[in-house]
Amino acid sequence: MEDSTDLVALAGNPNSGKTTLFNALTGSAAKVGNYAGVTVDIKRGETRTPHGAVLEIIDLPGTYSLEGGSPDQQIAREVLSGKHDRVPRPSLVICVLDASNLERHLQLALEVIELEIPIVIALNMVDLAEKTGIRLDPVKLAEELGVPVVPMQADKGKGIVELKQAMRHPFPAAPDEIGWEKGDAESRRAFGLSTSDLSARRPTAHTSTLSDKLDRVLLHPVWGWFFFIGIFFALFWSIFSWAGIPMGWIESAQEFLIGKVEGLMSEGDFRDLITQGILGGVGAVVIFLPQILMLFFFIGLLESSGYMSRAAFLMDGFMAKVGLSGKAFLPLLSSFACAIPGVMATRTIDSAKERLVTIFVAPWMSCSARLPVYLLLVPMLLGGREGGAKQALFFLGIYVLGTLTAFAVARILRGRLGPDEVESHFMLELPPYRLPQWNYIFRHVLDRGWAFLRKAGTTILGIMILLWAATTYPKLDSEDPGEVLSHTIVGRISDTIEPLVKPMGFDGRTGTAILTSFAAREVFVGSMAQLFQIEESDDEDETRGRIRDRLAAETWADGKPMFTMPAVLALLIFYIYALQCLPTSAVVAREAGSWKWAVGQFVFMTVFAAVAALLVYQVGTFFSS
Repeated sequence: MEDSTDLVALAGNPNSGKTTLFNALTGSAAKVGNYAGVTVDIKRGETRTPHGAVLEIIDLPGTYSLEGGSPDQQIAREVLSGKHDRVPRPSLVICVLDASNLERHLQLALEVIELEIPIVIALNMVDLAEKTGIRLDPVKLAEELGVPVVPMQADKGKGIVELKQAMRHPFPAAPDEIGWEKGDAESRRAFGLSTSDLSARRPTAHTSTLSDKLDRVLLHPVWGWFFFIGIFFALFWSIFSWAGIPMGWIESAQEFLIGKVEGLMSEGDFRDLITQGILGGVGAVVIFLPQILMLFFFIGLLESSGYMSRAAFLMDGFMAKVGLSGKAFLPLLSSFACAIPGVMATRTIDSAKERLVTIFVAPWMSCSARLPVYLLLVPMLLGGREGGAKQALFFLGIYVLGTLTAFAVARILRGRLGPDEVESHFMLELPPYRLPQWNYIFRHVLDRGWAFLRKAGTTILGIMILLWAATTYPKLDSEDPGEVLSHTIVGRISDTIEPLVKPMGFDGRTGTAILTSFAAREVFVGSMAQLFQIEESDDEDETRGRIRDRLAAETWADGKPMFTMPAVLALLIFYIYALQCLPTSAVVAREAGSWKWAVGQFVFMTVFAAVAALLVYQVGTFFSS
C-alpha cells in the first residue's frame, strides 16, 4: 500500500477529533474547536509511515453526512468521489469516529464505505467512552464493518503508530456483503445502529456525568443566560485589567528605540521618518498586541473546553426569531475574532439565502482589529479612566450593540430574499467538558499574534510611511505647526473632506485618519498620532494617555472643544458599523460568488455607519447644549 497511496483524506463528524488527529499526524497547528464550522476548507500536510513512505494528508470539512447541500458537505462528497476540480480522489480515507457516540458517527462511516474506497476507522476518544461506562469491542466492530478499526486517543498521541500501520493494509468493503443495499439510507441507518450496539454495549442505567451536572446549570433557560453574560463580561474585564503590564513593556521598548535613534542620527527628514513614521506610527498599533493575544487566548479556552457549543445551543432559539438557524451563530461567533474565517465558516449552512444573509452581517461582529480603536476611545468616554468594571461593561455593550444591529438587518434582509429553497437543519453535538488542549491554544495564539505583527510590518508600515510623507511634503518655511500641516498633502486632503465629516463631529484630520483605516482598521490610532503631531513622553503613564490627552485638548477655530462626548461617541459608532477591511471584501466576493454582493455590503455598511454617526452627534449635541 505504501507504494500506491499518495493522498489520504481525513473524514469525520464535527467534534470527532479529526483536526486533532490531523495535527498529530502532520505536526501542523490547524485550529481545533468544539463546534461545527471551524474546519471549513481543506487543510494539507504530510506524514511518514513506520516504513518510511511519505503520504499527503488532507483534512476535509467536518460534516455529519455526505448527502446534504451545504458547501462543506459538497467539498467532502466531491473529494471522496473523485469529482473535485483541484483535488484528486484519495487513495485512502481515515474516517474518525467518536467512540462515545457511535450511533451518530457510524452513519458517515457507512456512507464513506458505500463509495467503495479503501478506508481505515480511527475509533477516537476511547478514554471518554470508557469513563461513561461504554465497553468497546474494536475487533467485533471491524468484523461487522469489514474494515480495519484502530482505537486511539488523538489528543494524547495514543494509537498513532497503530493507525499508520493500518494505513498500509486498508481494504474496501462491498455494501451488499455487510448488511445493506447501496444507496438505501434506511437500511444503512438500521445497520449502523445494530453495529454500534454490537461493538459498544452501554450500561443499562444512565450515569450522571460531570458534564450533565454542569449543563443543568449552564444550559438552564434562565441561569444559563446569567452565566453566558457573566463569562463574557469576565473575559473583557480580564483583558483590560491584566494587559497593562505588557503594554507598558512595549511602550518602554518603543521609547528606548526612539531615544537611541535620536541619539545616533542628526536631525532631518530621515530621522523623522524612522522615529515618527515607523517607530511612532507602528508602535501606536503594536501596543495593543497584548489585548489581542489575550482575546484569542480566552476564545480558544472557551472553544477547547466545550463551552462554545453550549453558547451556540443557548442562541439557537434567539437566532430563529431573526430568521436564521443555529448554524448561522457559529460563523458569527467566529467573526468576533476575525470576519474572514467567519465568512468562510458560512459554508456549513445548507440554505444559499441564509448563507448570503449571514455573510452580509458577519462584519458587524466586532473583530479584534477594532480593539485598538475601542481602547483609544472608550477611556475618553469614561473620563480618561482605563480598565476596571466600567470599561468591561462598556466593551460588552459595544459587542452587544453590533450583534443586535446585525440581527435586525438580518431579519429585514431575510424577509426580502424570500423563503428558502432548502430547509436548513441545525444539528449540534454537545461534547463533554474537557481540559483545554493547551498546546493547540498557545499555537493558535502565537499564530494570530504573528499574523498581527506581520500585518503591522507590511500593510500598516506601508501606510504609516505614506502618511508620514503626506504630512511632511510639500514643506513650508513657517514656525506655525498648523500652517505647516495645512500646506502638506494631508492638509489639503483634510481641508477638502472636512465639510463632509464635520456634521458628524470630525475635523479634516480625523476624516483623513478614517480614510487611511479603510485598508486596515488598526491604522487609525497611528494615523491620529501622526496627524495630530503627538510627541512622545518619558513617563510611561503619561505616554499611555498621550493621544487621548491631546485629542481632549483640541478645539475648533472658534475655541469650542473638538472631541466632545457626542463627537467621541459618534466616532465610536462609526467604527462599530463601518466595513474597513479590504481583505474581508475580497473573501465575501469569493464566498458569495459575486463582487456585486461585496461592493453592495461595503457601500451599505459605510453609509449606515456615516448616518448613525451623524445622528448620534447631532442628537447628542442638541441635548448637551
